[in-house]
Amino acid sequence: MAAGTAAALAFLNQECRARAGGVGGLRVPAPVTMDSFFFGCELSSHTRSFTFKVEEEDDTEHVLALNMLCLTEGAKDECNVVEVVARDHDNQEIAVPVANLRLSCQPMLSLDDFQLQPPVTFRLKSGSGPVRITGRHRIVCINNDLSEEEDSEDEDSEEEEIKLCGILPAKKHRARP
Repeated sequence: MAAGTAAALAFLNQECRARAGGVGGLRVPAPVTMDSFFFGCELSSHTRSFTFKVEEEDDTEHVLALNMLCLTEGAKDECNVVEVVARDHDNQEIAVPVANLRLSCQPMLSLDDFQLQPPVTFRLKSGSGPVRITGRHRIVCINNDLSEEEDSEDEDSEEEEIKLCGILPAKKHRARP
């Protein structure tokens, strides 16, 4: 039990030093921010395809994580095949069917965060839908550029830590007769 507690305290101490600006004098890698937004689109006989694309930005990575495909109100009992068109590791366009939905036997399909890199096109290959596609659009941004404002905040927080953690001299008590 004591060894486990000591290991946990050592880990926490290392974690605190990493947050304070480094471990063993080394700087922690650039801060990473991650945002997640709800994504949804609907394919039907009127809208047979939908393309999800993003603007190219420096230091950002976009990921589309699909959660579910489901038939919605007004769907007929027919095969609705949904196909994803994306790029493979050789940057070649590839089309893959990801769902075959039918109202009477499989009206929905969970994809458990099936991750794709934009641009991605969803097509209703057969059937009339409507098919709802839901997921999350994740944006990961690596901030390699430390501004002067962040540096001054770090210095201020270090000064505050020093003030808070300083050891005060012992008070002298008068001897009582």
